[in-house]
Amino acid sequence: MTEEERNLALQALQEIARHERECGERYGEVVSELKELRRISTSHAERWEKLAWLVIGTVVSTGIVAWSKIVG
Repeated sequence: MTEEERNLALQALQEIARHERECGERYGEVVSELKELRRISTSHAERWEKLAWLVIGTVVSTGIVAWSKIVG
């Protein structure tokens, strides 16, 4: 292996190391963003679930009252 080939190989290794470092940083950022999105979506889903139960309860209670008025 000539000196030029050795230098080229070392340069390639340095570029690979730099690329891996950059990708690792990006991966860390993406993972933290995904965790935040999951937290937000879970919170959002919990609010909609509460609203859904409120609507269901209202419809059922209204139906019971209407049925008791008709029957009774």
